[in-house]
Amino acid sequence: MEVTLLGTGDTTGTPTVGCDCDTCSAARSRDVERSRFSVHVENERTGESLLVDCSPDFRHQFLRDDVDLPDAAVISHIHFDHLDGLGNAYRLLDSLPVYAADETDPATGESVADTVSSKFDYLDRVTVHPESPFETFETCGFEVTLVPVDHPPLVCYGLTVRDPETGATLAVSGDTSYAVPDDSRAELADADLLLVDGIVPARLCEYHPHGGTHEDDDGTPRTFGTKHMTFEGARALAAELAPETYRLVHVSHFPTPEEAFAEDVAVDGEQFTL
Repeated sequence: MEVTLLGTGDTTGTPTVGCDCDTCSAARSRDVERSRFSVHVENERTGESLLVDCSPDFRHQFLRDDVDLPDAAVISHIHFDHLDGLGNAYRLLDSLPVYAADETDPATGESVADTVSSKFDYLDRVTVHPESPFETFETCGFEVTLVPVDHPPLVCYGLTVRDPETGATLAVSGDTSYAVPDDSRAELADADLLLVDGIVPARLCEYHPHGGTHEDDDGTPRTFGTKHMTFEGARALAAELAPETYRLVHVSHFPTPEEAFAEDVAVDGEQFTL
């Protein structure tokens, strides 16, 4: 299993358009970036590739990292930075099976699969496959399992991707607060690689309208506002889930350069062989 981190940033990416903050400037000087979230998973046994979330930066990511176009995709939730790249299936792909959760979201009245179907109904190359959380399905020679996480007000899902031949496992937390349900934590545990949502250091919670939540014993917030983990929360969850390796993803440009480019904070183009 060859994992390429195509996009490791939040909804604006780093460098952020029109921003000359220290972190955006450092990213430019280092020639690194964090585009909107997406992960490419290649099955070297079958020659197939699975795309986890379809970033609006799809074209740039695939040209930059020179990976194969996907044979299938999984969508974690319906925010544009994880979904809108699906439009790139037009003229590029003969077909693209897209897997997404089948649970109805009270906030929208439809499931993630329903939203993908309705939003991209003009693309006959895209076929949507509704899947139930915790019920493993097969695609690209992998076993994939969706798990609910906590990303209010919308439903959102993490997932695991396993190679049944080798046992290699990628776990993705999805966009989430620290309040990941226990049964989801159990599914995400003990992976070879964990990609865990961490948007800013906890010290920046004072600037969020909702502050910080899910504090640890020392009073450090593990959730920034309500939707994403702090760096401290992401690292705490990684310590609990005990992967072989982990990286913080969905990172914003608000941390300092020292914080933003720490060893465990992902940048685009990183590759892992599991």
